[in-house]
Amino acid sequence: MPATATQTVADRYTATFAGSKRRFETAKGVFPTGVTHDARMMDPFPVYITHAKGAHKWDVDGHQLTDYFVGHGSHLLGHCPDDVVKAVQDQMARGTHHGACHDAEIEWGQLVRKLIPSAERVRFTGSGTEATLMALRLSRLYTGKGKFLKFHGHFHGWHDYVTVSADPPYDAPGVPGVPDDVAAHCVAVPPNDLNRVEDAIKADSQIGAVILEPTGGHWGAVPIRGEFLKGLREICTRHGRLLIFDEVITGFRVSPGGAQAFYGITPDLTAMAKILAGGLPGGCLGGRADILAYIEPRPGKPKMKHPGTYNANPLSAAAGVAALTRVATGEPCDRANRAATRLRNKLNELFAARAWPWIAYGDFSMVRVLPGYTGPRPSTAAGVNDGLVPFDGDVNKLDGPKNMKLYHAMRQTMLLNGVDWWGFAGMTCCDHTDAVVDHTVTAFEASLEALTAEGLA
Repeated sequence: MPATATQTVADRYTATFAGSKRRFETAKGVFPTGVTHDARMMDPFPVYITHAKGAHKWDVDGHQLTDYFVGHGSHLLGHCPDDVVKAVQDQMARGTHHGACHDAEIEWGQLVRKLIPSAERVRFTGSGTEATLMALRLSRLYTGKGKFLKFHGHFHGWHDYVTVSADPPYDAPGVPGVPDDVAAHCVAVPPNDLNRVEDAIKADSQIGAVILEPTGGHWGAVPIRGEFLKGLREICTRHGRLLIFDEVITGFRVSPGGAQAFYGITPDLTAMAKILAGGLPGGCLGGRADILAYIEPRPGKPKMKHPGTYNANPLSAAAGVAALTRVATGEPCDRANRAATRLRNKLNELFAARAWPWIAYGDFSMVRVLPGYTGPRPSTAAGVNDGLVPFDGDVNKLDGPKNMKLYHAMRQTMLLNGVDWWGFAGMTCCDHTDAVVDHTVTAFEASLEALTAEGLA
């Protein structure tokens, strides 16, 4: 719908997505904030989806939308890939939960061990949050140390220990709902500063582990690359601390073996989820056999208790086996990475040609755009993980407080142009073809024109 002198972006959005607005009015009486995940909150209301396939999804008003949420990163293979759908349908007919061991969990676990370098042993969980919780509990048992180190802006799920410094302000004295004595077990430092890491470890003998998203917090808001990971591995080894990679998003996305395989750096423990289970619920912790041995009953050794009704449930296992079988070929990762690289470079060409103060950046199949940027321009021939990092990687500028009015307006106008873009970011899947990427660039141009005309950008 073309803009008029009297219609704002918000007006057009409200009129165009009227069916979603009606549903949100109902949802507000059912759920706190009207949604079931904080990231789905949107002003004035979110879109409601009926079905999805490949790189697209359709809303309740019948609009086809190119999707860059891709199931919060779960759908590397695109929505409803035929092989995963068939595997789940076949398993559904055999049972959803036997309350017993089954063949698919063994096959699933073997695939994880085959692909992930650090996974000498694996244990399935219900989610990525559970996987990082297990990693920290096992690290305390193994090292006898109660604290761990994390980085500003790195997200490791929503359990009490890891919410510290996940979002700005990173130096906040506490986290709502988290007891101070629990939060005190976390020591947080800025990313990409090995000196700060080593100083913190030397200053506190109770730090037993270091955890991070290996390509950068909030899936690469502040990119982390191989040199830092190599240095972090060396520091942890030298000081006898465990290194934990949170590959909930990067696992099976950066490469079939995750960031650790791409960079050739092996952590002690790896948390996984999302692509792991083919888009169904499921998580996993993989790592050194001597650390995961604390789950086993052993004479004279403490045992970590680990139940979980839906651990390795047959439906998630069936989806995971089908998904990882295809991931193992390497093709899905390559295609998704190429799509994101093409999108970043074409967006930067657009921003430069129109003299718009925006920049696209990111690594692998993760793309971010940043408004209000007037610094050095990146090469428009950058590869999958070598592009310019804006503001020299300043976490406060790249992952700090956002202009939420612009954030929501950007999402609205991109939806009006047929793209569900995650405010200032998005992820690709293997079904984001050149034509899909080119359509997305066109949507960006139309969206920024509309936002500029309205004085929002």
